Amino acid sequence: MSPTFRALRIRNYRLYAVGGVVSNTGTWMQRVAQDWLVLVLHHGSAADASAALGVTTGLQFLPILLFSAYAGLVADRMPKRRLLQLTQAWMGLVAVALAALALTGVVESWMVFVCAFLFGLGAAFDAPARQSFVSEMVGPDDLTNAVGLNSASFNLARVVGPALSGFLIALLGSGERATGVVILANGLSYLAVISALRLMRESELSPVPRAPRGKGMVRDGIRYVRSRPDLKMVLMAGFFAGTFGMNFQMTSALMATQVFHKGSGEYGLLGSTLALGSLTAALLGARRVGKPRPHWVIGAGLAFGTIEIGLGLMPTYLAFALCTPLLGLSLLTMLNSANTTVQLSTDPSMRGRVMALYMMLVMGGTPIGAPIVGWVGATFGARWTLIGGGAMSVFGVLLAAALFGGGTSPARWRRLTSADAEPASTLAA
Repeated sequence: MSPTFRALRIRNYRLYAVGGVVSNTGTWMQRVAQDWLVLVLHHGSAADASAALGVTTGLQFLPILLFSAYAGLVADRMPKRRLLQLTQAWMGLVAVALAALALTGVVESWMVFVCAFLFGLGAAFDAPARQSFVSEMVGPDDLTNAVGLNSASFNLARVVGPALSGFLIALLGSGERATGVVILANGLSYLAVISALRLMRESELSPVPRAPRGKGMVRDGIRYVRSRPDLKMVLMAGFFAGTFGMNFQMTSALMATQVFHKGSGEYGLLGSTLALGSLTAALLGARRVGKPRPHWVIGAGLAFGTIEIGLGLMPTYLAFALCTPLLGLSLLTMLNSANTTVQLSTDPSMRGRVMALYMMLVMGGTPIGAPIVGWVGATFGARWTLIGGGAMSVFGVLLAAALFGGGTSPARWRRLTSADAEPASTLAA
């Protein structure tokens, strides 16, 4: 089997990957449909639409900020396979509820806000369990490959999902009911992941021993990260990029509709062009052998912020669309390096909590950044959502390197990973 796809030789991971492609495609379809629904509900005012998109995005990621630390503890204490079935079912039910509201024509903005928050609640508990469950399906030698393939699956769906969603919404009339059909499809897609989890052979999984119950377990995870300059550098860089730079749902919608005056089809296409670069980075990451260095996070993060600033200055829709793959390529290189750095260098008993902190900072900052970016779009125009977001990303990455880069020399990195990753052999023993 090609080195790019070697983790697929493992039956349980193969099931997981297939289910993930189906569910991720549905998720990206809903993201486009949900944002388009907000634009439809606020079609009379560009400023109101910008603000409403910011609130929707912020509420969807607010639970990650509020509950990630506890969710990481749950992931370390509860069988991850069972927890994932519960979180997937929860998100599917929320999607079906929002679809029903849109299909019946009774949906209002506050209903979208509530559903976005409830959806995010499921995602907050799903993310740390899903991230750390990968190491229970594959051995440490295949973990980098599996993480890369997960990103490839996610971004393959990101290529197909937005384009398919935009096409269906346009085909069905571009109204509330059209978005309801797309969101319903996502609700049903969660059955693929649940089925894959149930079909897995438990005897072929290598679960990490549950963390013992005790006081201060969340504080222990924070204390562990504080002792690791390499992790602090990765987390700080990820926080700035995630909070201010990764608001593509909103920025793409605003650029497509307010700057380039395009419809739902062209908006959906932007998600796919962005994902082409991300998919390329994911496949390159899957071929990588060995442990990534934290410094890769810094280099890719600087490229990401710079390209985002450039996108805000693009004169035409065509130029904008043609440059979005570069943004996806740099971002996924950064996130893949950050993800595998955190997973491969963290003690197994701490992995759920550390991954939860990672998700809380990278994704949980969106409730802070999205309303700010939305306000910037409403006040200064859509272009400044990208220019400002890219500038803040560059600033944060440089700050992280200045504060913590001295503690991540190659020699220190080897000592840290040999000390912390050695117990990780129990992950797939």
